[in-house]
Amino acid sequence: MLSKKKYFVYVVELSQKVWTESEKFRKVNPQYNGVLECLYVGMTSQNPQERFRKHKKGYRTKKGYKISSWIVEKYGLYLRPSLYEKYNPLTKGEAIEMEKKLALELKRKRYAVWWN
Repeated sequence: MLSKKKYFVYVVELSQKVWTESEKFRKVNPQYNGVLECLYVGMTSQNPQERFRKHKKGYRTKKGYKISSWIVEKYGLYLRPSLYEKYNPLTKGEAIEMEKKLALELKRKRYAVWWN
């Protein structure tokens, strides 16, 4: 049985404040030289625009579990479709792999990147 391609990777540009305010973010980005943007890479079964809105609102499930990323909620500015659209849609397994692959690729290009 073929798995349906209904997952997406996405990239959010973060405010440069994340660099100055988050030691944790700086620690995971020793390659960053301050020239390019700070980014968040994620994956979702929703369209990226809806997922970004949920991050920004600090979305919680009906049971109260927070499923938004603190870093996007606080520092997320907007989506960067030019960095991810060509990869979508994906199966869940492909999206899990692509999230990591894309984050590492962007880090190699000297962006500062956060992903889960």
